[in-house]
Amino acid sequence: MPTPITSLVPRQILLDLYASAVAAVSAEKCLPAFLPAPPPKGRTLVIGAGKGAAAMAQVVEQHWPGALSGMVVTRYGHGADCRRIEVVEAAHPVPDEAGRDAAGRMMQLVQGLTEDDLVLCLISGGGSALLALPGEGITLEQKQAINKALLKSGAAIGEMNCVRKHLSAIKGGRLALACAPARVVTLLISDVPGDEPGVIASGPTLTDPTTCAEALAVLDKYAIIVPDSVRQHLQSGAGETPKPGDPRFARNTHHVIATAQHALEAAAATARAAGIPAYILSDGIEGEARDIGLMHAALARQVALRGQPFARPCVIISGGETTVTVRGTGRGGRNAEFLLSLAVALDGVADIHAIACDTDGIDGSEDNAGALLQPDSLARAGAFGLRAKKLLENNDGYGFFDALGDLVVSGPTRTNVNDFRAILVL
Repeated sequence: MPTPITSLVPRQILLDLYASAVAAVSAEKCLPAFLPAPPPKGRTLVIGAGKGAAAMAQVVEQHWPGALSGMVVTRYGHGADCRRIEVVEAAHPVPDEAGRDAAGRMMQLVQGLTEDDLVLCLISGGGSALLALPGEGITLEQKQAINKALLKSGAAIGEMNCVRKHLSAIKGGRLALACAPARVVTLLISDVPGDEPGVIASGPTLTDPTTCAEALAVLDKYAIIVPDSVRQHLQSGAGETPKPGDPRFARNTHHVIATAQHALEAAAATARAAGIPAYILSDGIEGEARDIGLMHAALARQVALRGQPFARPCVIISGGETTVTVRGTGRGGRNAEFLLSLAVALDGVADIHAIACDTDGIDGSEDNAGALLQPDSLARAGAFGLRAKKLLENNDGYGFFDALGDLVVSGPTRTNVNDFRAILVL
């Protein structure tokens, strides 16, 4: 028998939903079923990048029946204990020298393979920054500056990765070309709305339908000023990527092994097991975090005050990847920004509780996964002299929830299917 809803603690319910979502997309749960058979004659080389790459490599080691070696790159603090596969840590979301050097080493590592060999590539969100090998004539410092500008601009992940692919010597399929003539099998944990494989970590082993012209259009759209050498690199076509249908990719395969939808369905199942009706709004919501907060607030109000479109009690769950156009100087994170916007819009409506966290355990570049919102959050903040609207204008969602003791600090989860949001209406 489910526990009666009236005896449940809203805060714990929401934390349990987040934990269920993360567990459902862990490498341990999702990866083993997708492992290919070892090659009959050749060697197996493991490569990869992303916040979940080390955990994925660890699972491969635990389940692989034969010999293997290789190297993966993950974010600082997201490593795992591997014995046969080297784990390198580098910076995210802005690349550093460690990521550049690791990408260069990886390109050297795949040289000299034969058609009998197998390359197992493990990709998860964050790989774009972690595999930072600039294209010819482009410096790491230039890529860092462009990356910072894109992160602050509010550009969608697909737009950012379009630019990254065309300024790289490893992304957009180039890593797979370096592996030829070996067969490449890519296993991906998706952190992008729509789960398009070539967008995840900028698709280092997958063909790319986007163009240099589109990358230039993104830079112009967000008024990002780049050096003349970078613009010339794009205008000349020197940064063009291999396109769908390229015969050099004919033997390669890929599988998306974990997605936001998997995480949302697991959270919904946990809610229903507790006797709470659960509704998945979408697994691919994009847009400004504060605008998405307004939209969710309108829905939550309608449920709380009108019983539409869902009767209370219920939980409304959503995922995707919001963005923040940084205008202030506060400590942010898009999930904290979403929740602060939600709080301002709800203005203390009774019986509405919420959580918003990144499934990788890191909200933006902060030390928290996200935060919790309670009906009395604004009142408690007021007692501390905090003005929610002013903090929102300053992109300081972290500061707001930190003062209330309502940050969610999970530490690195070693997976990543992006944002997780749940609004509980009792």
